[in-house]
Amino acid sequence: MRDLARVGDERAFLKFIRLAASRTGHLLNITDFARDADIAVNTAKSWLSVLVASGIVHLLEPYHTNLTKRAVKTPKLYFLDTGLASYLTEWSSPETLEAGAMSGALLETWILAELLKGYLHNGRRAPFFFYRDKDRKEIDLLILQDGVVHPLEFKKTASPGIGDVKSFGTLEKLGAPVGPGAILCLVQRSLPLSDSVTAVPVGLL
Repeated sequence: MRDLARVGDERAFLKFIRLAASRTGHLLNITDFARDADIAVNTAKSWLSVLVASGIVHLLEPYHTNLTKRAVKTPKLYFLDTGLASYLTEWSSPETLEAGAMSGALLETWILAELLKGYLHNGRRAPFFFYRDKDRKEIDLLILQDGVVHPLEFKKTASPGIGDVKSFGTLEKLGAPVGPGAILCLVQRSLPLSDSVTAVPVGLL
């Protein structure tokens, strides 16, 4: 990767990768990213493109229709190797990670990575997006299939409720055709939360 990125300063590159790991599951602000890594914005863009091309990082694009003018246009960054991300962010054991500040973001990243693998291993492009508007209404993942949007939430909880998917209603207000959705979480077995939403164990991935 250092050769591909034409890295002259290996310490700066390692700092950049550590920052990428620490920001998994967050909106990408390349200007802030470059500032914190103490590198030029163009260098940050170049290095990030290498991470994406290498399959280390995935940039999840926001969902847009003509009616979603209030939606953010910035992608979310996911550092797909959660083991490497944990190492780079210095979580020394599964126990400390599970109780730590990044546990939710890394669980979200792991779920997305497993879903991506399911599509890529079958030679299919993953029609994945996320939704977030300027009022901070957010849906972790939208799967677009045959013109229908299927919303998914990722939650670190074993007791999900219908309130966890209240943002799903935003899609209907936008006029988008909405199909069945789900919460991927820590339940032991699949549980229907409504006629159109099911709580699904992450273990099924």
